[in-house]
Amino acid sequence: MARPNHLRDDQAQVDHSVSPLELFFDLVFVFAVTQLSHYLLAHHTPAGALQTLVMFLAVWWAWIYTAWATNWLDPGCAPVRLVLIGIMFLSLVMSSAIPDAFGDYGWLFALSYVAIQVGRTAYTAWAREGFPGGTSTNMARATLYFIAAGVLWIAGGLDPDPMRRLLWWVAALALEYAGPFTLFYVPAIGRSSFADWNISGAHMAERCGLFIIIALGEGIIVTGATFAEIQPSKATILAFLSAFVASVAMWWMYFDVGARRGTELIEHDGRPGLIARQAYTYGHIPIIAGIIVLAVADERVLTHPTGHLEPFFIAALVGGGMLFVSGAGLFKRMTNSRGYWPLSHLVGLGLFALLGLWAVLVNPQPLTLHLAASSLFVIVSVWEWGSFHGGWRERWAHFESKRD
Repeated sequence: MARPNHLRDDQAQVDHSVSPLELFFDLVFVFAVTQLSHYLLAHHTPAGALQTLVMFLAVWWAWIYTAWATNWLDPGCAPVRLVLIGIMFLSLVMSSAIPDAFGDYGWLFALSYVAIQVGRTAYTAWAREGFPGGTSTNMARATLYFIAAGVLWIAGGLDPDPMRRLLWWVAALALEYAGPFTLFYVPAIGRSSFADWNISGAHMAERCGLFIIIALGEGIIVTGATFAEIQPSKATILAFLSAFVASVAMWWMYFDVGARRGTELIEHDGRPGLIARQAYTYGHIPIIAGIIVLAVADERVLTHPTGHLEPFFIAALVGGGMLFVSGAGLFKRMTNSRGYWPLSHLVGLGLFALLGLWAVLVNPQPLTLHLAASSLFVIVSVWEWGSFHGGWRERWAHFESKRD
């Protein structure tokens, strides 16, 4: 009896829209992103920042590999649906362990993460067995990487010392993140090829765009929830408006030009797997990290809009802004034919650096610094919007014609 087909139809030819189950799956990662921002807010030290970074990289790796898997697997197939629901549950367990991942629940974070990565990747290799293009062998190699890294994850989770645990997990991440760069090279077996990574480009671009929405949405949730719990005043209302404007400007900066151009490139390029690896799997990391860090700054300015300016707040606001702008610029450089950085983003990076210097030298109130940072986001997004495709007048005319 033939094994049931768990794959989408015409894998290499058809661009598949995101399924309702994938959207439902992403809800867990709204929680994960919230947990990460809250952890950073509660542990705003260099060690706490490193711990947050390690957990963020794990969360992102668990999500992006699932996005790759559902590019090939059919969420409408009952076995695939059950696997995704199982991954969703394990992701919820992993996210719940984040607040104490460097305390008593390190083992739980590590075990749930390893179960996600090994189980899902091995299943994908099995499901794609016999499909043209060698993807099954590629996923089998990836499974070996996750098994090897899993030993380090579990060893770290069982190590009671937080610093040693951090070192174990950094080593595990280094091994996992090296996998795609080395094309999952395994001694005596060889390495994969980009032909093994043949994917639906539109699906990958849409999935990563949705994760950006998740991260931005988490910032809006934090802003709204924090504002609802404080006594309104002129300062807190201005802080609330500033956080909202910054979120809108970041959305505009990513989706107006970058997301659309990235989708067009990955749809029509002959090596969509290569673009997915560079521009989406790796290239989106600083964008999302910037949004998470900025959410911490937003919550802080709402609760302490006036008074002493803390170094932590400067680092979160300016550092988060530079992460997002540089990540968006890198993504756009990877997805344009001439390989150039947008001038608006380069200038924006310089302005954020000057803003950080001004904050250290002048020591303004937190609200003043936040308003200035939000203004920089608006400047960069409006500059790019106005200069793209022929200048301000043409862009506005295009906008008006679309509205009519």
